[in-house]
Amino acid sequence: MVAAIRPLILSGGAGTRLWPTSRDTMPKQFVPLIGERSSFQETVLRVRGEDFSDRPIVVTNAAHRMLVERQLAEIEAVADLLLEPVRRNTGPAVLAGCCLIAEQDARGPVLVLAADHAMPDVAGFHAAVKVGLTAARRGRLVTFGIEPDCPATGYGYIEPGRELPGGGRTIDRFVEKPDAANAARLISAGALWNSGNFLFQAKAVIDEYDRLDRETLAAVREALSRADRQSGAVALDAACFGRAAKTSFDYAVMERTARAAVVSLSCGWNDIGSWDALWSLSSKDDDGNVPHGAVEFVDAHDCYVSSNGPVTSLLGVSNLVVVANKDAILVADRGRSGDVRFVVDALKARGRPEAVSHARVQRPWGWYESLEAGEGFQVKRIFVEPGGRLSLQTHRFRAEHWVVVRGAAHVTVGSEVRVLRPGEHAHIPLGEVHRLENFGNSPIELIEVQNGTYLGEDDIVRLEDVYRREAHPAAAAE
Repeated sequence: MVAAIRPLILSGGAGTRLWPTSRDTMPKQFVPLIGERSSFQETVLRVRGEDFSDRPIVVTNAAHRMLVERQLAEIEAVADLLLEPVRRNTGPAVLAGCCLIAEQDARGPVLVLAADHAMPDVAGFHAAVKVGLTAARRGRLVTFGIEPDCPATGYGYIEPGRELPGGGRTIDRFVEKPDAANAARLISAGALWNSGNFLFQAKAVIDEYDRLDRETLAAVREALSRADRQSGAVALDAACFGRAAKTSFDYAVMERTARAAVVSLSCGWNDIGSWDALWSLSSKDDDGNVPHGAVEFVDAHDCYVSSNGPVTSLLGVSNLVVVANKDAILVADRGRSGDVRFVVDALKARGRPEAVSHARVQRPWGWYESLEAGEGFQVKRIFVEPGGRLSLQTHRFRAEHWVVVRGAAHVTVGSEVRVLRPGEHAHIPLGEVHRLENFGNSPIELIEVQNGTYLGEDDIVRLEDVYRREAHPAAAAE
C-alpha cells in the first residue's frame, strides 16, 4: 500500500510586512486577507483528498495554539499540533516535524507548506505534487519552483539542472534575491522563483541534518523527547529547542545538499509578502484601486486602501497603500511596501505596543479590546464565545465593574454565582476571586471598567484555568 502524503504546515511566522493588519499576536496567516478564510485555512483545505493524510501536522508558535484550533474548527478540520516555544526559523521547524513523523513512518512522503501563501489553482498544485512524488520517493529533497512573470528582486531564484526520471530537475544553483538586472538574466536562462514549499521523506531530511548540522539535530531530537504531550499537542521543550541553529531550511539543507530537486509549480502562487502583492491579487475598480471597508476615491489610481474603522478618503494620489486600523494607520508608497518591517522595527524600538499586538486581543475564550484608558482607569469590551470560560482569578492592583450588554453571563464573585443579563452588572473588589463563563449557545458581551494603581495584563493570579495557562504569566490576559 502506498503511503499517503503527510502535510507539514508551517504556521509560525510573524508577517511584519503586512503590519498593521498582521502583528505578532495575530499574524497574517490567520487573517482573512483575501475572501472569508485565512491563508492558513486555505492551506489546510488544499491538502484534503485521497492522496493526503487526513491529519496534517501544523507547526506553530505555542502562543498561537488557540488561534489554530479555532480556525481548524471553523472549517471542520483536524490536525496534530507541534508547538514551538521560541522561533528558530524554518530549518528547526521542518526538522522537528520530520522527527515527529519519523516516529511512525520515516519513509512516507512529507509535504511542507507555508501557511501564508496563496495557491488559487488547487488542481495545478496537486499536479505538481504528483510529479514531485517520484523524486521524493527516490530520496530527493524536492522544492517547488515558480515560473517568474517579472524580474522580482524579493525572491530567491533556482537554476534547474538536468532532467530526472519521472519528472523534475536537479538544481545547479540557488541565487538569493538578485538585483533587477541579474534577475532578468536569470529569467532569460530559465531560472525559477523559489516558493519555499517542499516534498521529501522524513528520513532524507534527518539524514542531511546528521551530515550537515548534528548539533541542531541533537537539540531538536532532545526537544521532542522532552516535549509535553499531555495536553492534546506536542509542546517542544524550550531549553532544548532554543539550542537549535536559527536558520532557514533553504540555507541549512537545500543549498548544501546534493539531493536537491526542483519541480515547476503553476498554480497562481503568491507569497502575499507585501501590500503590493496583495494589491496584485485583489479585484480592482476601473482606476486600479482596491478598497476594503469605508473607503472613498476621488481622482486616485492604483491604490490599496483598507479601513476597519474610520472613513478613509484618497484625493489626487496614486500607487499608495493606506491601511487604517482602530489603533494604527500605515501610509506607504506601494512600491516600498516590502519595507514595512522597518516601520515595525522602529515602533518596537520605541516600545510601542501597537508594533506587536492589536487593540482587539484574541484569547482561547474569545477576545477583548481596550476602548479607553487613562490615569487609574481602563474600559474594555469583552466577548466570550459559547462554551468560553475565563480563568478563576484575582487581581492585586485593580478592581473591576462588569456590565452585560449581550447574552447570559455566569459570573462568580467570591462564593456567589449569578447569571447576569443585558443591563445587569457586578462589582469585583480588589483581590476578590472571580470568573466569567458562557454556558449558553450564543456569545456574551460585556463592558469592563477597571480602576486601580496598575492595570497591566500581567496583574492576574490564576487559581483555575481550563486552558492550562500559567498561573503567573509574564503577559497574561484574563
